[in-house]
This record gives sequence, structure tokens and C-alpha cells, in this order.
Amino acid sequence: MREAKLQGNLTQGSLLRNLMRFSIPYLIACFLQTFYGLADLYIIGQFHGASSITAVSVGSQVTHMLTVVIVGLAMGGTVTISRAIGAGDQKRAGCYIAHVILCSLALAIVLTLGLCLGTDGIIRLLSTPKEALEETREYLTICFLGTIFITAYNCISSIFRGLGDSKRPMFFVAIAGVLNIVLDYYFIGICGFGARGAALGTVISQAFSVLISGVVLFRMRKGLGLFRSAFLWNASYGKEILMIGGPIALQDSFIQISFLIITAIANGRGVDTAAAVGIVEKVIGFAFLVPSAMLSSVSAIAAQNAGASHHDRARKVLYYGIAICLGYGLVISIICQGFSAQVLELFAKTEPRVITLGSQYLRAYIWDCMFAGVHFCFSGYFTAYGKSWISFVHNMISIVIARIPLAYGASILFPGNLFPMGCAAPIGSIVSSGICIVAFLVFFKNQKGKSLE
Repeated sequence: MREAKLQGNLTQGSLLRNLMRFSIPYLIACFLQTFYGLADLYIIGQFHGASSITAVSVGSQVTHMLTVVIVGLAMGGTVTISRAIGAGDQKRAGCYIAHVILCSLALAIVLTLGLCLGTDGIIRLLSTPKEALEETREYLTICFLGTIFITAYNCISSIFRGLGDSKRPMFFVAIAGVLNIVLDYYFIGICGFGARGAALGTVISQAFSVLISGVVLFRMRKGLGLFRSAFLWNASYGKEILMIGGPIALQDSFIQISFLIITAIANGRGVDTAAAVGIVEKVIGFAFLVPSAMLSSVSAIAAQNAGASHHDRARKVLYYGIAICLGYGLVISIICQGFSAQVLELFAKTEPRVITLGSQYLRAYIWDCMFAGVHFCFSGYFTAYGKSWISFVHNMISIVIARIPLAYGASILFPGNLFPMGCAAPIGSIVSSGICIVAFLVFFKNQKGKSLE
């Protein structure tokens, strides 16, 4: 009875209902996490000018890259735990949980040391405008010191999602979000700390969320099989987690590097362009909540069904995810064509040049929400079967032949208009989606052939 409460069975019942039941709490968690990221930018824009906006937008892009790398590695934990649960092997699931914790602890130490030592180099690589240099340095230094909290939160969340529970992570991030907004107003508005205040609010709120989630996990340890023996390092468990999560982390890091390169290109065109691109990146992150939720949901549900050898159900959840992403992406893209200026005004109401440039960039970039949703779902499906390297390959091809060269070329050919530069991302996603479709057809054919043997 205790065990049944700890995990969600995603191998039975309506697939669409399971997808909604799992993805909606995950979507809300992502919404809250992105919302308090937007709150940083919104509140800084109410009390400070373009230089502070640029510091927060540039700094938050770097920390977002850090987060997606950690989330990618944590996905290895979600999938391995899900497959063990699907196969009904509770003891093995407990060992995976313990090894996710061990890997995350080691990762946090390495990242904190490396990032703190490389702060100035990162700022130079991004061609950060001189007006925003000092505030960007302060923002990044504080956030890098809080890397352990980012890692711990995503580690614990991956464990719960692997167990089929996406509700608890939603509550954890809700606590952090509310606290972050309160701290932002205090540090930025009352204390006048600027970008430094935004970073302090983020780190403190994440630390509090980790404390709450850690207590919950500790109280559940016996039901999860988290005994001392589970924490004895076993290379096979660690290797399996890293073999699945590693390619995802690499692909996400390269995607974020491509975004940072585009940011560097924008930063070289002045503080107004830098602020405009930074704001749009935040808005795009908000718009991508549904595709991101579908990626993780398809991965977790398909993994449990793969573990239970229900391959037809795994494919069907992929189809449902793609349909939802296409419909959502089309609607949100059409809406942004008519209201892009109003969106930018929320963050830069006293900067008309930033609003104009940002509107151009958003109207093009937003179409990526629809096309990226397709390859996000495929990536979730491939990851569920331990083939996350496919996602790495298609994203690398997309970055090399589309995203970076097209963005750079547009910045040279159209220096006064950001719309062409914004087209690079959706074109890159179209390339990725095409590769995914071909890979899926080959995978399905091979899988079908094995079932007939």
C-alpha cells in the first residue's frame, strides 16, 4: 500500500489521460519556474534602465544554459527509474535513485568550481556591453555560487518524475517562485541592488525549495528502497544514467551555446539590441513551456511502457505529444504576430528602440515554438529507449548548418532589422524535425522486425 502511493503507474489506462495527468503538473511547474525568471526581468525593468536589463538577461541566459545541462543529465535518472518501475523492479529503482543523488552531488562540485573560476571569461565571450559589465559579473558570481541548489532541485525532481509523480516538483517550484518574487521586490526595489538583487532572490528561493523537497524525499526513503547499500557506488548504474543523460546534456549545452553565440552577435550591435534579444529569449522560454512539458512527459511515460514491453503505447504517446505541440505552437505563433509590441512593453516600457527591435525578433522567432515541439517529442521518445544520442546528432546538425550561420548572416545582411535573424531558430527546428522523422521510421522498422522474429 505504501509503495502504491509513491509511484504512478503509467502503463495502464487511457494514454491521453495519463499524458495530461503527468504533463499538466509538470507544465505548471515549468510555468512557475519561467514566471519567476520573467519576474526578475520585469521587476528590474520597473526600477532600472537598459544596462541592468541587459545584465539580468545576459546573466540569466548563462544560468539557463547551466540549468538545461543539469536537467539533461537528470533525465537519465528519470528514464532509468521509470523503466525499472515499469518492469516492476522496486529494488533496482532504489539503486538508480541513490546513484542519481551521487552523480548530482559530484556534478554540483565540479560545476561550481569551474564556473566561478571562469566568470570573467564567460562575460568576455558574450561580448557583454561595457555599460552592463559589472552588474553582469555580480549576477553571475552569485548564481554560480548557488549551483548546488540548482543541481539538487533538478535531481530531486527527476526522481519524483521517474516514479510517475510530477505533482510534488510542482509544489516545490511554486514555493520557490512566490519567495523569489517577494525577494526581488525587496532586493531590487527597496534595497536598490539592481542585477545583484535579482541573483540573490533567485539563489535564496532555490535554496529554500531544495530544503523542503529534501525533507520530503528523506521521509520517503524507506518506501523508495533508499538504504545505505543502495548508495554503494556501482559503475553499471552510474554508466547507464550517464549514457542516457550525457547526450541530452551535451545536446542541450550545444543548443544553449548556439543561443549564447546569437546573444553575443546581438550584444555586438549595442545595448538596445542586446536588451531586445534578452527579453525575447525570456518570452520564448515562457512560450516553450508546453513543448518542454511534452518532451519530459513523453519520455517518462514511454519509458515506463518500454520497461513493461508495451511498445504500441509508447508510440501512441509520442503521437499525442506531437499533435498537442503542433496545435499549441500554431495558436501562440499567430497571437504573437499581432501583440509582439505589447509583450515587449511589459519589460521595457521606457525604451522604444528596445520595443521595436524586440517585436521584430519575436514575430519570427515564435514560430520555433511549433516546429521545435515536434523534435522535442521525438527526443523524449528516443530517450525513453536509451537512444538519446539521436537527439544529440539532429541538434548538432541543426546548429551547424542552420541556427548559427543563418543568424550570423542575417545580422550582416540586415543590420537594422532583427526579423531575419529571428528566422534562424525555426528553420533549424525544421531541419531537426525532418531528421527525427527519418530516424523514427528506421527505428520503428527495426523494432517491428525484432517482434516478428
